[in-house]
Amino acid sequence: MFEIGNSLREARLRQGLDFPEIEQATKIRPKYLRALEDEQFDILPGQTYVKGFLRAYAEYLGLDGQLYVDEYNSRYIHVDEETPLRARSTSSLGRAGPRFESSVVLVALAAIGVLTLLVFAAWRFGSDQPKTAIPDFSTRPPATKPTTNRPTKKRTRRTAPKAKMTATGAYGDSWMEVYAGSPAGKQLFQGTLEAGHSVRFGTERAYRRYYVRFGRPGNVRMTVNGRVLRVPDLGSPTEVYVTAGRVKRAAA
Repeated sequence: MFEIGNSLREARLRQGLDFPEIEQATKIRPKYLRALEDEQFDILPGQTYVKGFLRAYAEYLGLDGQLYVDEYNSRYIHVDEETPLRARSTSSLGRAGPRFESSVVLVALAAIGVLTLLVFAAWRFGSDQPKTAIPDFSTRPPATKPTTNRPTKKRTRRTAPKAKMTATGAYGDSWMEVYAGSPAGKQLFQGTLEAGHSVRFGTERAYRRYYVRFGRPGNVRMTVNGRVLRVPDLGSPTEVYVTAGRVKRAAA
């Protein structure tokens, strides 16, 4: 068992991310991101949203999204506790059934008796009463135009594109480490990228973001989804995040 909210918050702060940037990538509103970190799951619209937001948020931070969903299910969803209450409710309704049916029969018999007396009285004394005109219901109110409901457009949730990355020792050797999502994510590579050699990431499983640490970033050429992206030379070591669109310096 681990703390869902604290682990999400620590991963976010460790990567120097803020809520507006995460909202732009995951399309999850900041108040829901805060609710996940504070474990205030009742703020979200329902359990389906909680699980979906947990998975998307965790994977964006380079964590195992399914692990967080399983932890939420084990701690907050208890199916067995509802069974005894439902059984007791059913049994109590079963005991009250015959008594309720007897009351209905008595009320129906009384209504039939009253109706019979009214019909007899109308037949017995109806000839002495003055005749009244029958109202005319032949006229119809003007017809109203049917209202047409315009179909509402469903909002599609956009997710950040995945990145296929190639690192090439174009100008010399460079020591390099690559992780999925963040420094706490899965390690994909560690070693020396020799001059003239290339290492590819995302051929079997692509990620939306990579954390890369270089020893000599000036010797490396990065190609992401077919585009060559410039790697900033911030000294040794240089730590950056690589996405489908850009190379961003990792916060200290």
